[in-house]
Order: sequence, then C-alpha cells, then structure tokens
Amino acid sequence: MDGALSALPPHERRRLLALGRDDIEELARRRLEGEPLQYLEGTAAFTDFCVIVDPRVLIPRPETEGLFELVTREVENPSVIVDLGTGSGALAIALARHYPDAAVHATDISEAALEVARENARRLETEVTFHLGDLFSALPPRLRGRVDLLVSNPPYVAEGEWRALPPDVRREPRQALIAGPRGTEVLERIAAGAGEWMAPGGLVACEIGETQGAVVKEAFSVLGNARIRPDLAGLDRYVIVRCEP
Repeated sequence: MDGALSALPPHERRRLLALGRDDIEELARRRLEGEPLQYLEGTAAFTDFCVIVDPRVLIPRPETEGLFELVTREVENPSVIVDLGTGSGALAIALARHYPDAAVHATDISEAALEVARENARRLETEVTFHLGDLFSALPPRLRGRVDLLVSNPPYVAEGEWRALPPDVRREPRQALIAGPRGTEVLERIAAGAGEWMAPGGLVACEIGETQGAVVKEAFSVLGNARIRPDLAGLDRYVIVRCEP
C-alpha cells in the first residue's frame, strides 16, 4: 500500500475505505493535513443515531453524550426544553427523541450551523424548533418562565488556549469553541440570564471546561444549589442546578 492512505493509522484507514469512495487517496491526504475524520466521512455518531457534520458545525463528542445522559436521569417529563448553541442539533434531537411530548427549542448564532441542524432534524424525522440568535435573545418571549430543561454545550475555550488545541480541532468552527479571554464568558452569561426563562424547579445543565468548576459553580449558584459533575475520565465537565422557585 503506497501513498497517503498508508500513512494513516489502521483504524482511520478502515473508516475511510469503508466509504467506498474513488477519491480515497485525496481523502487520506486531507486527513494527514489535519481535516477531522468525521468531516471526511460526513457524519458523526451521537447516542443511538448519526448526524451530518461538516465545517459549519462542531463535531459532537462523548462528553456531550454524557450531558444528555446526565439530564435524562434528572428530568422525567419536561414540557419545554431549550438547547442554547445547538450546532449540529445533535443534543436537541436526542432530547426530542427521548421526550417526544416535549416542545424542544434550539438556538444558534450561526445561520450556517442551523442549516445543518435543520437538515439533521428533518432526516431523523424529529420535531425541533430552531431559532437564530445569541443565546436567550433568540428565544420567543412566550417561553419566559416556562422552560423545564435548559441545556448547553457552549464555547468554553479561552483565547490563549487556541494554539494548544490539536490541529484537527482547530479546523472546527472557532466561534463554537472560543468563549473569550477567560473561557467562562458564555457560561457566565447563561447563568446570569437563565433565571427569567426557567420554570420553578426547572433544571439547567451545561458542559464546561475541566479547570472551570469553581468559577462556574459560583456563577450558577445565583439559580440554586449548583453542582459540578465529572465526565467518564473523572474531570469536572458539567454544571447542573435545579432552579429554586
């Protein structure tokens, strides 16, 4: 075996070969140059389904599946669910499939990302209402005080950490990764704004950076008893808070 394909790790070779494409060497070259494997495949797995992914959206990760598993253990029958910064729509779609009677709303600041999310929801025959805009400003006012479950995998990488990210991660949308100089800016905005949107006893749960637990816990404590939960590696990865009436 010669060429770019032979330079890839065996599991990546197998995944590209499974595509049955005629341009396999070109795909292998792009992978060697740092393009994410999931972009080359065109899909990414999330829970029990796959979503379309391309450079318009962040690639769903196991940590976000962990967020889904966390909230579905905590919440039984939500009527209104909101996913802030939906990207590919994977988390919103998973929640809509899990809670078929809930009204699921998902927002994103990127129209290009919402195009992907809408297509994923259509392909998976899942009812999600998508809104273009920045966090809560995208939501219809009628949802104020009615949200039973609010989730988000927001940008939480600090600007100074960008160059240290793996090359393939830097191929993903920067806007979906970088929050600002500290990395906690978007999380803090969610904490500050969630109160007026949540129903009494509603649950807020967000994915966070592994070093951000203390700062994020303090920010979300304005809503109630904020808790920091670990991911499968034992690292701080989620903040969860039941909003006090």
